[in-house]
Amino acid sequence: DMQVAESGGREVRTGGSLTLSCTVSGFTVDEYAMGWFRQAPGKEREGISCIISTYDRAYYQDSVKGRFTISKDIAKNTLYLQMNSLKPEDTAMYYCAPVRRLDCSGSWWDYALNAGGQGTPVTVSS
Repeated sequence: DMQVAESGGREVRTGGSLTLSCTVSGFTVDEYAMGWFRQAPGKEREGISCIISTYDRAYYQDSVKGRFTISKDIAKNTLYLQMNSLKPEDTAMYYCAPVRRLDCSGSWWDYALNAGGQGTPVTVSS
């Protein structure tokens, strides 16, 4: 079975930094594209970053571009999201998932696979 487990979320102050981790099992992080998603209270889940399967080229939503960095460690089979200059509007539950659109093109977020991630909460306080 494909499984992911997100971790690293916590409360931070505005301007702070966090690194989220996503450990995977049942597949490898270079077998699919990998995406980070978030869902803020009362809002729909949105795809914020995607890293393609074969290279370290990545996509970022405009709201996080320049502040967040997605990466993966193939040896550890783990995906990361380094988040800097955090803002209160970054408060959300963060999820990772494998993505079938391997080049992260177009509406890649619609091609996420369900790997059972429960998410990790990030709260940014002012």
